[in-house]
Amino acid sequence: MNSENRPHESESQRRLRTKKRRRARLRIAGLCAALAVAAGCLAAVGVHWLSARASTSLSAPSVQSLPAAASVSAPEPEPQPTVETVRFSATGDNLIHNGIYLEARSRTGDGSYDFGPLYENMANFYAGFDVNWINQETLITDEIAPSSYPQFCTPAACGQAIYDLGMRVIAMSNNHAYDQYAQGIEATLRFWNTMPDDVVTTGLWAGPEDYSRIPMHTVNGVTIAYLAYTDSTNGIPLPDGAQANVILTSEEDVIQQQIQLASQQADAVVVGFHWGVEGSHTVSDAQRTLAQKAADWGADVIIGTHPHVVQGIELLTAADGRTVPVAYSLGNFVSTQAYADNMISYIFTFAITKTTQPDGTVSVLVGDVKAVPAVTHYDAGYKNIREYLYRDYTPELAAAHGCRANSPQFSYDYIRQVIEENIDEAFIQWD
Repeated sequence: MNSENRPHESESQRRLRTKKRRRARLRIAGLCAALAVAAGCLAAVGVHWLSARASTSLSAPSVQSLPAAASVSAPEPEPQPTVETVRFSATGDNLIHNGIYLEARSRTGDGSYDFGPLYENMANFYAGFDVNWINQETLITDEIAPSSYPQFCTPAACGQAIYDLGMRVIAMSNNHAYDQYAQGIEATLRFWNTMPDDVVTTGLWAGPEDYSRIPMHTVNGVTIAYLAYTDSTNGIPLPDGAQANVILTSEEDVIQQQIQLASQQADAVVVGFHWGVEGSHTVSDAQRTLAQKAADWGADVIIGTHPHVVQGIELLTAADGRTVPVAYSLGNFVSTQAYADNMISYIFTFAITKTTQPDGTVSVLVGDVKAVPAVTHYDAGYKNIREYLYRDYTPELAAAHGCRANSPQFSYDYIRQVIEENIDEAFIQWD
């Protein structure tokens, strides 16, 4: 119903109702305006927030606004042990008979000596080692005329030739050390003293006051001491006025003192014994007993010479648990002896390994022990004398060997048979 037509409404009542209606409209209009303002404010805030978000996501981050990365260092490497190794060869009797030095002189035509062809087939082999040791069976000098069995003296050119071959450790304690008496001892020492500083000689000492001098050198960081002793001097006593002497294997108190002193000063101790029975492949009880004593006293390697034929290799256990290789006899390196077995030898090779731990603890191991067979060859009449590794020798050369005049059994296969009968196959290196 239209309010204008309400019945029985007075004028005053109508005016009051109209006034109330106007107030209600004003309140509704004000509320709408407030709502509009609030909506506008919210919209403005939303636009600003969205704009800021968009700006932040599209712009590159400020370096200053990022947290600093934590500094991470690489872990320290664990300390590792230092390992140093010396490859070593030992060679038997360099026994220079007159057939050898006379042929060396015949090569030159001027009275000098050329021993080069005698050794030339072995040069590449010895070049593969850090240290080459040899038993120099005869005195070396030009101060005394050359001589042969039974009292040897060898031209100085032979000493130069073995140096050129690579020999650096010269063992001189043997049964021929006194062959030329005091003069021979002095002369051979003078010769070796003229050689380069990398030569080490052992086996001759200037009396008991010199026994505390231990010959040694350092190679690849490994210090090696060298001692050498002999069973005898062929009945020749220490010559009057001699400037130096050998130490006999019977002087065990001196040997023990020297080995123990050497083991305190060096990383490894190499001991040479000129011992045993000439011409015998059998190792004597005396050799075995002395070898075990030397190992117990501190020897790390034992090298045997003198029998002029090969004897076996053994690994001894020392009192302190070390493994000590011993080669009882290497045989002749070169000679013009007459019989088959005197022509057969081996080079004794091994590695000395020194390991130093980060805390300074040092251990030394001798390993990779091998016997490399070799042969001295000469034609009929002791001509064309030269040394070969067995691997380079041939059946044809063996069939033409001059020793067959006295030993018809000598052959390429016979050489192998002698080596296999006397040396454990675990040590033989044929190739």
